[in-house]
Formats: sequence, C-alpha cells, structure tokens
Amino acid sequence: MYTTNVRNLKRNPSEALRHAEQEPVLILKGNQPNAMILNLKSSLGDMGKQLRPALTASLFKDRVLSLGAAAQVSGLSLSEFICACPGSNVTDY
Repeated sequence: MYTTNVRNLKRNPSEALRHAEQEPVLILKGNQPNAMILNLKSSLGDMGKQLRPALTASLFKDRVLSLGAAAQVSGLSLSEFICACPGSNVTDY
C-alpha cells in the first residue's frame, strides 16, 4: 500500500492518483492515518485484501488490538504487519 502525507498530496495529487490505480493510497496527517484514496475501477474483492492491513494497523495504533491480534486479523505475518504499518514505531506500544 502506498502511503503519503497531506503536504505531498497537496504538492502532487496526480502521483497519488497514479498509485491508486494499482493499490489503495493511505494519507497520513501528522503520522496518523487520516484518509484513503481508492480507485473505483478496482474490484471489491481485491480492495478488501489491500484494505485489511491498513484498517488493522489503525486499530493497533488506537490500541484496540494488540500487535499479534492485528497481524493475525490483517492476514499478514507479524514481521510483514510491522513493515506494513506506515510510520509506526512498535516500541511505542
């Protein structure tokens, strides 16, 4: 999943739109997930597979899920999930 911040999105929105053609784009505001850009031509099945890690990362950051539970729900291994969490510092949790 491609990740960018609000400043970069304002500076170059077309880059985010190009990435959204391939995968969802997560927009960070202050290193926190804030919004997501989805390509409407993508199938919902594929989109669900791509969104699950982002949504569970958000639940982990909000301390709703533990690290292990979030990795399991996301469908990723623990190490893959840690790498997939944009801007996260797991030692903070």
